[in-house]
Amino acid sequence: MDVPVALGVGAAFLASLWATVTDAGEVYFDSVTMFVFFLLGGRFLEMLARQKAARGVESLARALPAFASRFVRYPGDQLARVAVADLATGDVVMVKPGEVVPADGRVIDGASSVDESLLTGESRAVDKGSGDAVIGGSVNVGSPLTVRVERVGESTRLASIQRLMERAAAEKPTIVEAADRVAGRFVGALLVLAVVAGVLWLWLDPSRALWVFVAVLVVSCPCALSLATPAALTVATGALCRHGVLVTRGHAIEALARVTHVVFDKTGTLTAGQPVLRDTMTFGRMDATQALATAAAMEIGSEHAIGRAIGEAAHGSVLPSIEAVRSVMGRGIQAKLDGNPIWLGSPAFVGRLHGGRLPQRAEQWLAAGDTVVALANEHDLLALFRLTDGPRPGATEAVRLLRDQGLKITVLSGDTPESVGRMAAMLDIPYFFGAMSPEGKHEAIRRWQADGDLVAMIGDGVNDAPVLAQSDVSIAMGSGTELARSQGDIVLLSADLRQLGYAVILCQRTMNIVRQNLSWAFAYNLLAIPLAMAGWVTPWMAGIGMSASSLLVVLNALRLQRPIHETVKVR
Repeated sequence: MDVPVALGVGAAFLASLWATVTDAGEVYFDSVTMFVFFLLGGRFLEMLARQKAARGVESLARALPAFASRFVRYPGDQLARVAVADLATGDVVMVKPGEVVPADGRVIDGASSVDESLLTGESRAVDKGSGDAVIGGSVNVGSPLTVRVERVGESTRLASIQRLMERAAAEKPTIVEAADRVAGRFVGALLVLAVVAGVLWLWLDPSRALWVFVAVLVVSCPCALSLATPAALTVATGALCRHGVLVTRGHAIEALARVTHVVFDKTGTLTAGQPVLRDTMTFGRMDATQALATAAAMEIGSEHAIGRAIGEAAHGSVLPSIEAVRSVMGRGIQAKLDGNPIWLGSPAFVGRLHGGRLPQRAEQWLAAGDTVVALANEHDLLALFRLTDGPRPGATEAVRLLRDQGLKITVLSGDTPESVGRMAAMLDIPYFFGAMSPEGKHEAIRRWQADGDLVAMIGDGVNDAPVLAQSDVSIAMGSGTELARSQGDIVLLSADLRQLGYAVILCQRTMNIVRQNLSWAFAYNLLAIPLAMAGWVTPWMAGIGMSASSLLVVLNALRLQRPIHETVKVR
């Protein structure tokens, strides 16, 4: 309870007791009772809002089961009941219908549907089959699944999400700190005004001095000022989490509400992030199988979507021994094969090394908007790989939602300009830039900021981390790399990109609610305190007014719990 509120309760009680003992005036026990009732009612609603927002963290903490069914030997049919904490990478577990997946892994047998709503906000179950990744904490709702564990403990996606939520909870937004400073100064000024009013009424009419002093203390509402911002932000954070949008930094909601320019990466962000190898072209020194195996060996450990696609295409092949692997951020990979240097990356990156022109067929791939990856040694171009990827679900609607808010939209990508242009045309995005290095993306963001834009950047890869750090508010895809997620002010857990558009709208509404709450709190206090000092507000009126003021800002904030998609129509 705030200091002046506590003083008000105590003063009102003492005033009522004094009036009873001395019979100096009307008894105000009813005013004290009503005051406490309204005060506790407001605090109760505030508590409900905070608990509903915090329930996401508690749910995550309880998401994993205590035990799992692990195969004693796989393949085989003998299962042992073991503690989830005892699982290790490489273990094979059975997840029966209705059971929770105990750790991050990959399905090696079976087909089912998995409910990932707690982690992604996606209400529909996701189909899973052999080779598909599953997230620890999701629920198997169909048939039995055999899962090979890939990550356990603190390395799981669930643990990563929980750490990000705890980090956000520990940070106090700048707008809340400003409101707290104002409320602190207000408390000091209020105490001075109450004393001044009491002294003046002792001189004018001593029988009314105590009542005026009590009324000034009680009618003021510093708690409304203190609640105006955090109540709205707390409710908004919970609402965003239910939409699969995880706020991980204190300033994120305020910043996202004010952005003027939204910048997307392409691969894994605007696209589904699951490119598929469609074609391989070789040039005599290697056949297609050797070239693919070499590229897969260079991509081992890569978290980029293209690297995963090449690795999956080479599944089952014997990989050569690759040495001295070094990633050239945003361009490709440099390594050694049999002691000789070899490169894998964009045609522009690899082409600079040997100066050769791309064959006409590869030019046609690029013109069609496909992603082309080149493999070369120091003398020749060895192979070209053609990969295709479709738009992410909800991408078209997300772009329309953002455009309807008057935001400028741009695509920055390291892919070829043709590929980026094709995707931009599909989504009706007018501004796009391809073949961008991380340094080029960083410079573009900095230039737009210098021109007065407030930039939101959405990305998913390691090469997006510097750009995410440069933007005014950074949004990382939950399916992206750990580094990108750690740099993000917001993590988009949902695979549906429409949730980003809804998030922008909700953040704008949140700041409108904050402004309404602050305006009401200031207007109420500027009107009520002078009236109380003038003796026109009795203690029971003051109790109701102060409590109702706090109650109003909480109820106004609770309006943000209404689902956004029910009030927003995509044109």
